[in-house]
This record gives sequence, structure tokens and C-alpha cells, in this order.
Amino acid sequence: MTQLVWFRNDLRLADNPALTAACGSGQPVSACFVVTPDQWQEHDWSPARVHFVIAHANALATELAKLGIPMTFLTASRFADSIDHIENLCKELGVTELHFNEEYGVNERQRDKNLKQRLASLGLSVRKYRDQTVAPVGDILTQQQEPYSVFTPFSRRWRAWIEETQPTVYPIPAPQGEPLKPEQIEDIPAAFTDAPSPLLDTGEDAAHRRLQSFLSEECGRYKEQRDFPAVDGTSQLSAYLANGVLSGRQCLTAAREAQGQGGNQEGFATWTNEIAWRDFYIHILYHYPRVSMNRAFKPETEALTWNSPDDHLEAWKTGNTGIPIVDAAMRQLNHTGWMHNRLRMITAMFLTKNLFIDWRLGEAYFMSKLVDGFLASNNGGWQWSASTGTDAAPYFRVFNPATQSERFDPKGEFIRHWVPELTKLDNKRIHDPSAKSGVIPKGYPRPIVDLKESRKEAIARFQALKEV
Repeated sequence: MTQLVWFRNDLRLADNPALTAACGSGQPVSACFVVTPDQWQEHDWSPARVHFVIAHANALATELAKLGIPMTFLTASRFADSIDHIENLCKELGVTELHFNEEYGVNERQRDKNLKQRLASLGLSVRKYRDQTVAPVGDILTQQQEPYSVFTPFSRRWRAWIEETQPTVYPIPAPQGEPLKPEQIEDIPAAFTDAPSPLLDTGEDAAHRRLQSFLSEECGRYKEQRDFPAVDGTSQLSAYLANGVLSGRQCLTAAREAQGQGGNQEGFATWTNEIAWRDFYIHILYHYPRVSMNRAFKPETEALTWNSPDDHLEAWKTGNTGIPIVDAAMRQLNHTGWMHNRLRMITAMFLTKNLFIDWRLGEAYFMSKLVDGFLASNNGGWQWSASTGTDAAPYFRVFNPATQSERFDPKGEFIRHWVPELTKLDNKRIHDPSAKSGVIPKGYPRPIVDLKESRKEAIARFQALKEV
């Protein structure tokens, strides 16, 4: 009579609906986690993310062991193979009920459906919980009971839901037995061994320390500082959120508590809005499954004819486009596994509008590098930049990276850090070394595209699509 908790994208003890329910059953509790290296490769997981997830899975196993809950680590090539492994573990442990928190990608939902059917045939029950969002997926609907496809009305209804329901978080469950010696994952899968140095400390406690530090020291300045990549003005919580070490509910609850203690209210409100954006993109992933199948949210944009990637894509990937802010951002991504959010928009729009290269190639590359690669947010951001998605930037609005650089890295500090070839340029020329026939420093490429002309061409292509 054992309750089994299957951990996936929820690597935490606190505020974990599946774990809480299992521990409240009054029956013995066990846990498992499945390593699926081939599936991770197919989904473009980065080495940075795999290292992060395995480190936190091991940390979770250690904390569960303190509660008397054993964690079993299983290895299956793909999601489909994990069904057999879970079934065998259920038989081995005498499991009567399986608990897990839902995931919303197409492959994940099909896996869970198949598993539920398999276990039902054995007389075992499956309980699933809506955990990834603050407001449960499916609860935020229009008056016509339809899903929202635009962020602003979604966010208004989201805020109203929060005021109506006052969501709370689950505490860490009480010990279920005597402390145990935890099992650990000893090896990183071969395809993911080459990862950058970790940016964040490991463990649930470390995530909460970072959250509290941000809310107490930096969140008040968040609105003013969040767009400047040379400033430590963001929360640095995205990897914890993307992999479920923190929940959106925990972040919202902590932010509302901090906000109630005073300080710059605009900073807290702006950061809370980012939690709403995260919920919105998960909502889109759930209601419009085509976006997790390499399809545009706006079907009509599938008719766009993108340029052949050729050498331009490689120059973009390696940070050798001749556009300093783009190159600095891509080098930051390649070196650290993370990129500042303002720079994600700049680099994505440069690829899709100035180079007119298919957004799907950029989306996949980001996923292959990011420690916080999260399908819903990454896809949503890329489609926003490419004007193929929800709340898409109007096709005629194309960021000028040089102007963005002047505005958000005015002294060139971020550029100088990542593009040392340009260190000696003054604060004006560093944003566009080739302007007015300037001499470009040795070793740095000339721009691979004319920003003004490529912008005009992109607008013309979208205009032609609109006319058709």
C-alpha cells in the first residue's frame, strides 16, 4: 500500500501538490525521477540545464531521505520508455497510487495519458495536479469560456483570480519515517558532459535565499534596472523556476508579502507582471498545442519564406555578426548558459527580422544553451520577436540593435566585457564601430547585414503576407 510520487519539473519539497497529497494519505511514500537523455536531446536540452537538473534531483533525494522518503532514479531513453520503468517500479514497491504534477508539452501530455491507461489496466490509480502556474491551467478563461490569446486581458483576469482566491503555498511535509541514506545520480549522460560553470547555488534553500535577497534588496529598483544588462537588476531566478525548484506561487506569495511591507510598489508590480507572463505562455502551450510542435501561433505566418541560414546563422550563434550588442549577448549565452532578457529580445529580433532566418532555428539554439530553457517561455519569446505569436510585436516594429545598445548599455560596459576587441572604442562608437566609415578594430568583423535595408525588406515581406 505505497504512494509513489513521480518528480519531473517540480524538484522541491515545499509547495508541491503531488508530494503533499501523497504524504497526507497515511500510507508509506516513495519517490522517483526518470533520466531520459535521448528525449532531452530531442527537446534540445542544454548541458547546462541537464547539470542543473541532476544536481537538484540529487539535492532533492537528500532532503527526501531526511523525511524518510526514498527516491529511486530510473533511466529511460525517451518518454515512451519511461512508462515501462514506472510500471515495473510500481509492481516492485507495491504501489497503489501514483502522484505527479502535470507538464504541458505535447509529448509530455501523451506520455502521461498512456501511463494512466497502462496503470489503470493494472488496477492502479493515478492522481495528477496542476502545479506549474499560479492560476491552474484552464481556470483563466474569457466570459465566453474560451482561452485568452492576448496577454493584457489575460493578465487582468489573472489578477482578479488572485484577489478572489488568495492562493497559498503548501508547507514541507512532515517526516514520513526514519532518515534514510539517499540514492544519487553518479554520472552525467554522455551527450551533456560539456557544460559551463554553474551560475547558481544548488538546492531549494539556495533558491529561497536568492528569492528573499532579490525581494528585499533589488525588487524595488526592478522596473528601472531590469533592462540594463551591465547592471545586476534582474532576479536571477529563472533557472529555479524553469526546473521547478521554486514555484510561481511561492514567488508571487513572497512578492506580495514583501510588497505589503512598503518600498517601491512599481518595482514589485513590474516583477509580478513577469510571473503573469510566465503563466500566460504556459496557458498558451496548454490550449494551443501546435506551438510545441514547431508551428507558429499565427497559422498565416507559416507562409513566410525565410532566408537560407547559410553563414549568417553561424555568425549569429558564435557572436560574430559585426553588431556589438548582438555579439556580446550571444557570447554571454555561449559562455554562461544564460542571457539577459532584454538581450534575448534584441538577438531574436535581429535573427528573425534583420537576417530573416526562421525563428525555429533560434528557438532551438537558445534551448540548446540555456540553463533556464523552458519550452513555454522560450517559444513565447521567440514567436513574440518574430511576429508569429501571441501579443506579437507588430511586424513593422523592428528593434534597431545599435539604438537599443545606446539606450540600455550607454557606457558600453556590457559590450566591453564580452567583446574585448572593442574595449578601446569610446562610448559612442562602441555601439556601431562601422558608422560613417569608421575604422573597425582588428579582429572584429564588419556587419553581416545592413540594419536599415534589412528592416525594410522584412517589413515588405510581412506586408506582402498581410495583403495575401
